[in-house]
Amino acid sequence: MSFAMERSGISDRALDLADRVETFVRETVVPFERDPRLGAHGPSEELSMELKALAREAGLMTPHILEDGGHLTQRETAAVLIRSGLSPLGPLACHTCAPDEGNMYLLGKVASPELKERFLDRMITGEIRSAFFMTEPAEDGGAGSDPSMMLTTCKPDGNHWVINGRKTYITGADGAGMGIIMAKAEEGACMFLVDLPHPDVRIERVMDTIDSSMPGGHAVVSIDNLRLPADQMLGEAGEGFRYAQVRLAPARLSHCMRWLGACIRAHEIAVDYTNRRQAFGKPLIDHEGVGFMLAENLMDLKQAELMVYWCADVLDSGARGTVESSMAKVAVSEALMRVADRCVQCMGGQGVTGDTIVEQVFREIRAFRIYDGPTEVHKWSLAKKLKRDWTKAQEG
Repeated sequence: MSFAMERSGISDRALDLADRVETFVRETVVPFERDPRLGAHGPSEELSMELKALAREAGLMTPHILEDGGHLTQRETAAVLIRSGLSPLGPLACHTCAPDEGNMYLLGKVASPELKERFLDRMITGEIRSAFFMTEPAEDGGAGSDPSMMLTTCKPDGNHWVINGRKTYITGADGAGMGIIMAKAEEGACMFLVDLPHPDVRIERVMDTIDSSMPGGHAVVSIDNLRLPADQMLGEAGEGFRYAQVRLAPARLSHCMRWLGACIRAHEIAVDYTNRRQAFGKPLIDHEGVGFMLAENLMDLKQAELMVYWCADVLDSGARGTVESSMAKVAVSEALMRVADRCVQCMGGQGVTGDTIVEQVFREIRAFRIYDGPTEVHKWSLAKKLKRDWTKAQEG
């Protein structure tokens, strides 16, 4: 890798695993980046299963989850997931992609042994993928960045719950084998696990979006009188938002890890192109305007990497990391947007074509600035914390 990666504080086992993931992605996965089974709504199911089979054969399926069901530390996970992100297809192949990675983490922390056996075990092996049903259509006035606006309801009926509502931007719902549905009851927010496809969970349409790396795309979904046994509730009634917090900070950070890997690769491609391409009597990289952009990339990439590992250390300390993950998500997504934009600019016309992954990485990073909360929501949340801290200091 042309970009020197952090290796301190990471076990030899995890470093070996990360190096194996990098080799696998570069040598085995990258050639699939021109596969005709890639579409506007993500890789086809056939391609997804083929890539997962290759990862399974290499012993790299869900590499961040250990054989005993435990997880690598967040610092170790970063080393692995950054490398899986070196190709847009890498997280899919290694099964480190969203929303599966976050959903597996959540189920590992909260689900009963019975639910783990029924749902989690099949996810870890890559037999099925999952979807997380929380966001709701704006035209309905439903929940987005403000989860308290949730309209989807769940009502007890004997030893079952009946769920009704609409959801949107549901990543991977089309083709998923299970879903986690958030709904509100009198007790508060609840989470339910459901086998998919299900006749009462209907995909209205798969949306056309700026990104194209996630299988199944992003769907608008109707949930009509979905009747689920009470034992398919995740945890306890009214605890849904608390469980969401369990998933939230690590999932935010995992996004940062994967897209950092993608931007490292885009930067490598831009450096290679500008060294080979001649203009006005010398390689592009020797022109100050181009060379300076690549130098700025190097600084942004390193700062993003350090932010990822800093937040990982916070989570490894046992802290919730809500504030730190907000800071990391904003800093990393904004830095990577600058990197991707410069890569396109340095490559000129070639940068806006599909001949390399640079154009796709640019699109994916733009969407990343929205995923798991837009930049502005995180800044607003951080500003509220500053005010709370100031008020507390004044009262003290």
